[in-house]
Amino acid sequence: MDLLYDILEKLLPFSWAEYNFMKNALLAVIIITPLFGILGTMVINNRMAFFSDSLGHSALTGIAVGTIFGIKDTNISMVLYAVIFALLLNFIKRRKTMSTDTVISVFASFSMAIGLMILSRGGNFSRYSSLLVGDILSISSGEIGLLFIIFIFAMIYWFLSFNKLHSVGVNVSLAKSKNIRSNLLEDSFSILIAVIVMLSIKWIGILIVNALLILPAAAGRNIASNMREYHLFSVLVAIFSGITGLVLSYYLGTATGPTVVIIAAIIFFITLFMSPAKNK
Repeated sequence: MDLLYDILEKLLPFSWAEYNFMKNALLAVIIITPLFGILGTMVINNRMAFFSDSLGHSALTGIAVGTIFGIKDTNISMVLYAVIFALLLNFIKRRKTMSTDTVISVFASFSMAIGLMILSRGGNFSRYSSLLVGDILSISSGEIGLLFIIFIFAMIYWFLSFNKLHSVGVNVSLAKSKNIRSNLLEDSFSILIAVIVMLSIKWIGILIVNALLILPAAAGRNIASNMREYHLFSVLVAIFSGITGLVLSYYLGTATGPTVVIIAAIIFFITLFMSPAKNK
């Protein structure tokens, strides 16, 4: 790790690159942002933006459940709860007794209310308020290693499942006619999103994790003319927003997560006016 720090310091002759916490944050951004960029494209294609947002808000309930059962590692309790939340949501959604948006809204509202009620007992919620905006500057080298492992696993899943996921996103009935197990694929992708969102919340923040997942992909979609460009632009926007937001937050003294999201949002609006549809 020290060798990597030395390389970064030589490549980046800036004052902020002298600090190890900034180097750690930069490495985390380089890992997280392309992952969110590429997964965000399929979240949008499969119309799961509202779903991923509800997952982020369920983190509080995961922590609350963990405190009840004495689970000290909040990551474990958040991931376990999010996976159960995602699978149960998919199960009820497939029964088609009501619209998907309604089901997600009910689940998200109920889940978050439970989490807030439990964590606010005795006025202790302030202990968890830092999770609302995250703190990527506090990430350790060990946590960066965990992020890298997640990144590798997610990319393997992506390359093996992309075509099938895309087919399901386009037309579920057509996908089933090609013997694609759409329910299993939907569940596995939901679990992947749940794990990545939960493990990123500590550094990105509950309130903005979904924005970082959606905005780069939405910006890429505005200007892409094919699927390859869509993924490329999404990843580039995510990386640029992450690095620029990190550096700006250092000089402005602001929280990194919101600063990154603001940069991504600005790029989204710029690409929105650059969109070919706007020029017709």
